[in-house]
Amino acid sequence: MRTITDLAADIRAGNLSLIDLLEQCLARIDAVEEKTRAWVVVDADCARRQANRLADELLHGHDRGPLHGIPVGVKDIIDVAELPTAAGSKRWANAIARQDARVVEQLRQAGAVIVGKTVTTAFAAFDPSVTNNPWNRGRTPGGSSSGSAAAVATDMVPAALGSQTGGSIIRPAAYCGVCGLKPTYNRVSLQGVVPLSPCLDHLGVIAGNVSDLAVMFQAIIQPDYEAQRLPTVTPVMPQEKKLVTLDGLFADRQDSAMVEAFESLKNDLRRKGWVIESRPVPASFNEVLKHHRTIMAVEAANYHEERFRRYSEDYPPKMTELIERGLGTTATEYAQAREHQSKIVYESSTWFDHRGMAILVPATSGPAPDRTTTGDPAHQAVWSYIGLPTITLPFAVTGDGLPLGLQLAGAGQTEAELFGTAMALEAEVDFRRPVLG
Repeated sequence: MRTITDLAADIRAGNLSLIDLLEQCLARIDAVEEKTRAWVVVDADCARRQANRLADELLHGHDRGPLHGIPVGVKDIIDVAELPTAAGSKRWANAIARQDARVVEQLRQAGAVIVGKTVTTAFAAFDPSVTNNPWNRGRTPGGSSSGSAAAVATDMVPAALGSQTGGSIIRPAAYCGVCGLKPTYNRVSLQGVVPLSPCLDHLGVIAGNVSDLAVMFQAIIQPDYEAQRLPTVTPVMPQEKKLVTLDGLFADRQDSAMVEAFESLKNDLRRKGWVIESRPVPASFNEVLKHHRTIMAVEAANYHEERFRRYSEDYPPKMTELIERGLGTTATEYAQAREHQSKIVYESSTWFDHRGMAILVPATSGPAPDRTTTGDPAHQAVWSYIGLPTITLPFAVTGDGLPLGLQLAGAGQTEAELFGTAMALEAEVDFRRPVLG
């Protein structure tokens, strides 16, 4: 799939019509969906009506910007008017949304064509979904944004919305060999989104390249209500080729393939003129995973308790375990977890020497594991807990043909600078994604 920028240029040059672009995406879905299982529903008729209306607007000089006519997918915990929001639940399969989530409204205002709803794990938690990993159907695509990652990786759509509470954008993007953005906490509205843990939930984007992440993020960022406009997040290229690594971050969890590939990446970047400074992992990281799980469990139980007691059969094993853990957690334990979270968020402001500084770490502990799991969330959950923005992009392929992703973390609300660094790295990394599906 070409970049959104390239598609937009072709549309305006008259080399590609909005209708033809949508039909190409729908034909691709028809060709590979049976093997991939990325979609809960494809609303082809409505998408065609959207594309026709947007084509007419463009013909009459109303250009909404780079997303005008671009097909996108929406994770099925996010409301799209007149489509069900099932959130991976059997009982919610026919729960029709009355209005768009705020983020979907913003995409429509930017001219995007909503193609349909992509598969999520049940309630955006840990139980594996039906979606296949396009690189190897015996491996997990990750979760919970399984369908969004697989749909982008197989060129069904140029981009899709995802969400992350632990690692649900970065991990599936990395496992499927595409790019993902988890923005700064609360930089994208969660109105109209089924919650898992409001103190940890983030909405973000999965796309084929970093520039497409930036285009999508510009459309969905929360407005600056005082200035009554959207903040500008044009990528800012780094003034110097410098990165910081956290020495030994979750080293006991890392697969040998990731260790070797990540060391090779750092050496290659040094040969290309990058300065890579190693720093110790902050001591406060030792408690992150424990407190992250406590907050997630309590807040998931708070939202689901009444329904869980009535319809326990609708909750798969790992989600059941999470809710039961939350119901058994004391108020003191939750308060301690939230206190720790507040302290590390405050502490994180001291980690960055300047606004554009980026931390380079592995996106995952290794390549996609088997389908009994959605993978280890440790490498992503720490950034969800702190609320800092992260980007993943693929950088290597293992000997058995599975992609590996790197992860960049930046200071809060520095997505523009993080995009620039990620684009600079993307240009240095020799990764070519094959046609999948």
